[in-house]
Amino acid sequence: MLTALANGLSLGRIHHAYLFSGTRGVGKTSIARLLAKGLNCETGITATPCGVCDNCREIEQGRFVDLIEIDAASRTKVEDTRDLLDNVQYAPARGRFKVYLIDEVHMLSRHSFNALLKNARRAARARQIPAGDHRSAEAAGDHPVALSAIPS
Repeated sequence: MLTALANGLSLGRIHHAYLFSGTRGVGKTSIARLLAKGLNCETGITATPCGVCDNCREIEQGRFVDLIEIDAASRTKVEDTRDLLDNVQYAPARGRFKVYLIDEVHMLSRHSFNALLKNARRAARARQIPAGDHRSAEAAGDHPVALSAIPS
């Protein structure tokens, strides 16, 4: 999986949404943040972000204005999803992409999930939205993380 993501970044073949699934603690959120760095590193879109530029450091510290992390377990209502989708229309403030990281996406209500999917289907090349889901692997203790990116 990491090779596929790295190749996509290196070739500029970026999808509008990604879904990372796996057991708790395998690094889904870490990979999503690394992808956010690769999309927004000041050296350019890269599979090997520098880690020292302002964007990389702010993403690492959880302070990057264009990385929006949402805990779907506590924001399950369709109104919460509509608020998120209303924000999607705005261009990134600092980075190349606005990235939405939706943790525990499987916890969204059916209506919220449908609203999110409807928007993801409409997403243009300029939008990236990753997501995580563990329902297919609940027996294994998987917990999903979703990620989406929207370019400037």
